[in-house]
Amino acid sequence: MGSIAKKGLQHYLLQLQQHPLRTKAITAGVLSAISDIVAQKITGIQKLQVRRLLLKVLFGVAYLGPFGHFLHLLLDKLFKGKRDKTTVAKKVLLEQVTSSPWNNLLFMVYYGLVVESRPWIQVKSNIKREYPKVQYTAWAFWPVVGWVNHLYVPLQFRVIFHSIIACCWGIFLNLRARSMVLKKA
Repeated sequence: MGSIAKKGLQHYLLQLQQHPLRTKAITAGVLSAISDIVAQKITGIQKLQVRRLLLKVLFGVAYLGPFGHFLHLLLDKLFKGKRDKTTVAKKVLLEQVTSSPWNNLLFMVYYGLVVESRPWIQVKSNIKREYPKVQYTAWAFWPVVGWVNHLYVPLQFRVIFHSIIACCWGIFLNLRARSMVLKKA
């Protein structure tokens, strides 16, 4: 690893140790930005929509990073730090019936109301139509990620690992949200 990359990683790990919540929030914001930029380019948006990008970064910094930080601490506390397969299965199940539906619904509401400034009636209609597809897809995808995360990833890196995978998931959600807009237009 190059000396600049190595120093950057060492600095990041130090920040993660000294300021875990702040570091995870900033990381989630940066990855939300990457996710949105990629999604904008994939959907054919020629000029970067800066307002949209900043609102997605805000969602990552203010919600995704902190939520993940406290969720993983809570799960570790509830299950007393155990990482055997039975405990991991319980953690994954708990995540999938609580935080997964909540996070996907919250993202769709935020995207419709805040990012796109659509009226509630339209957002509600879009969610009613699209949310089940998004959630069923999440239940096919995220349990595997959760299993790997809880079984193999140390606690201090779980939010980071999750955020990296969520970067790809965010592209999917952006594309799903974009298809909702295109269907309405």
